Amino acid sequence: MQDRHLYEYAVIRVLPKVEREEFLNVGIIFFCKREKFLKVIYKLDESRLKCLSEDIDFDQIEKNLESLKKISEGAKDGGPIAQQDVPSRFRWLTAVRSSVIQTSRPHPGMCSELDGTFQRLFREMVL
Repeated sequence: MQDRHLYEYAVIRVLPKVEREEFLNVGIIFFCKREKFLKVIYKLDESRLKCLSEDIDFDQIEKNLESLKKISEGAKDGGPIAQQDVPSRFRWLTAVRSSVIQTSRPHPGMCSELDGTFQRLFREMVL
């Protein structure tokens, strides 16, 4: 029997007009504590986001999403949060925010292949 992993994931959302609470799923944060696995993947669809608002600063959103990715990777240029342990970084990445970039609440699951599940969730929830 193949080893199964407990994981958590959250969907990254962009809310161009926070007060309207309309959002577009743009990415996934995926975490497995036992394997110290933490990844972020995202894709901005500018044409779909423009349907929600014409006044979007795509460069700033891209920079912020790239920061989330650097934090998940523990990159040296990811700031002080990126230097924390993997569970702390996941909890920071999924903390409740009232900004243009937000995440869903974390959802748990079990899988035998972390990277494959991460890619599948991205396809299902974002693409």
